[in-house]
Amino acid sequence: MRLAMLFALVALMPTNAIAGPRRDTALEQQLLATMKVLASDDFKGREPGTEGETKTLRWLGKQWFDIGLVSGTNDPGHPWFAPVTLVARAPAGSTAQFVYKGRVETLNASEALILTSGRRSLVRGAPLYFVGRGRHDVPPRAELAGRIAVLLDRVPHPANGDSGSTPDLQNSDRQNALLAGGASAVLTVLDGQRSLASVTARRERSGYALASEALGGDLEGFVTTAAMDGLLGLSHASVGTLEAEADKGDFAPHLLELTANLEATTTETTIHTHNLIGKLPGHHPEAGAVLVLAHWDHFGTCAQPPAEHLICNGAIDNASGVAALTEIARRLAKGQPIDRDVYFLATTAEELGLLGAEAFAENPPLPLKSIVAAFNLDCVTIAPAGTPLGMVGKGMTGLDKDIARVVRAQNRRLSDSTAPNAYIGRQDGWVLLHHDVPTVMVTSAYGEISRLEHFFDTDYHRPSDVVKPGIELGGAAEDVALHVALVHWFGDAYSYPAATGG
Repeated sequence: MRLAMLFALVALMPTNAIAGPRRDTALEQQLLATMKVLASDDFKGREPGTEGETKTLRWLGKQWFDIGLVSGTNDPGHPWFAPVTLVARAPAGSTAQFVYKGRVETLNASEALILTSGRRSLVRGAPLYFVGRGRHDVPPRAELAGRIAVLLDRVPHPANGDSGSTPDLQNSDRQNALLAGGASAVLTVLDGQRSLASVTARRERSGYALASEALGGDLEGFVTTAAMDGLLGLSHASVGTLEAEADKGDFAPHLLELTANLEATTTETTIHTHNLIGKLPGHHPEAGAVLVLAHWDHFGTCAQPPAEHLICNGAIDNASGVAALTEIARRLAKGQPIDRDVYFLATTAEELGLLGAEAFAENPPLPLKSIVAAFNLDCVTIAPAGTPLGMVGKGMTGLDKDIARVVRAQNRRLSDSTAPNAYIGRQDGWVLLHHDVPTVMVTSAYGEISRLEHFFDTDYHRPSDVVKPGIELGGAAEDVALHVALVHWFGDAYSYPAATGG
């Protein structure tokens, strides 16, 4: 009985909300026009905290106001634009001194790099504690406390001929586990494929965090094999002997005959940026809300002369998502009234670590538990019309069954593949999921992963991500129509009772 009533409701919904997709060339042209504005050089790559941000948010805010949205910050002191304060931290100083029986050896920048996540961190006279390759259980806290864990970078992979190194993420996992286990610092010996120069190049860039986050104090260091050989040679050992020990089946962590003084400092820059939040008020806001979001930011100037084009304009990533967000809002504002409030969120600092979404979740304009469904839009102008839909977040919320119902009513096809879930942590929806907001990304862009990966391999995060002739708009236009239908469905307190949300 309940299912029959739901389908009856679908039949009664307005055609602009639930009818099957048709090629909407006018919508495609509107998406293109918005992308051309946001991805123009005049907006300077939409970097947070710059003139490019000011132009972006002023232009976008006016569009939303003219559509008929109202401010969604629910804060009279900050209408439309919710402040987000970031801190950029870049390595500034690195000191590595080692002591063997009173003899002090200081390594230079070509031999060692010491880093911290805080303003300044140091350890003095800490013993070096060799933990091998870090493949086994983390030693007890009593053994790690007050000591510097010495870790070999290379983890052999016999199955593929000993590639000589693990991915950076796995290396970070080992280091983080040792620090969490109580080590005063972790010193990684670069005995694999990674060089100190490559680590330095990767880590010399600024790291970003919300200003509200507590400053860390972790110390991590990297040392070349040659420099470590020199230090170990003082006690008639070598990196080779450490590697041989680590490969024994009965290996046990142990102290080395060295102590160290390590210090690292960072410089900090405060960045003032904003989320843009609009709202379409519902007739029954007590029933909750639906959230639609896309990130507005990109990288600004990202290349150096003599390159001909220096700006990362971010046409597909993510002027396209913001354009789609705006067109969804336009159609909803003109359409049939909705029970629930609908919030439209353009986040800042997605490219810096999903920080605008985190700021929204930490200081939301409405109780997060009242959001019954959230839909993220990112890099949508990838696929042509008629492409199946992919879902990032499939199986991770309670939304799937109702999404599938709306997709069928739209005469669209939803792929059964879970391959898009590989990208779950690379978009703002990941943050909201961690805050228990049921969030997915349903888009033709992820319907055929090979097409998306081609974009990642070519224009993604490069100055070449501009509005090009022949850019694919058909799939994005169909996605706009789908999201209008999704918002109508999840915004209706009858078709989607709040009790079923998430």
